[in-house]
Amino acid sequence: MRPLAREDLLTLESYAQQRTEFRARVMAHKKARTVHIGDHLTLIFEDRLSIQYQVQEMLRIERLFEADAIQDELDAYNPLIPSGSDLRATLLLEYPDVEQRKRELMRLRDIEHAFELSIDGFPPVLAIADEDLPRSNEEKTAAVHFLRFPLTAKQIAAWRAGATVTLASTLPALPVEVVLSREQWLALAADFD
Repeated sequence: MRPLAREDLLTLESYAQQRTEFRARVMAHKKARTVHIGDHLTLIFEDRLSIQYQVQEMLRIERLFEADAIQDELDAYNPLIPSGSDLRATLLLEYPDVEQRKRELMRLRDIEHAFELSIDGFPPVLAIADEDLPRSNEEKTAAVHFLRFPLTAKQIAAWRAGATVTLASTLPALPVEVVLSREQWLALAADFD
């Protein structure tokens, strides 16, 4: 997928006029790209449309319209758009209770380095986490991480041919896995075009 450029974005005024409709379209689009792994882990697989929405929202919230500020947002978010040979996801560790969240973020330290994507017939692919900056420290992990799953041409061909795809946390403190549904499998396959 090609990165977003300024020409791909709506002006603040145009976005304000189209925001409700655009947001509804993006939320429907993201539904099939969201994978819950157990009760507390969610992967939202990003693509060009989801990242355009993020950028548009940031520009709106911050009231950014100057070229340099817009480019800064594009530079920050474009790395989350898949390249055609990988999948990129936002990992959310979701614990509504504040005290429980504090405990779990300490207990789950390094979970961002323990995510695997498995395509039937191939060894698991370990996610590359937080390439832009570390989000964890010696005491705890962060509640949000960015993951990249690099895939080979053979793995992509197997995916397209119908192979089963599994996502898993292999962290001993929280070992969980899920097989992608047909809807998720199809939605993410589009990232290889």
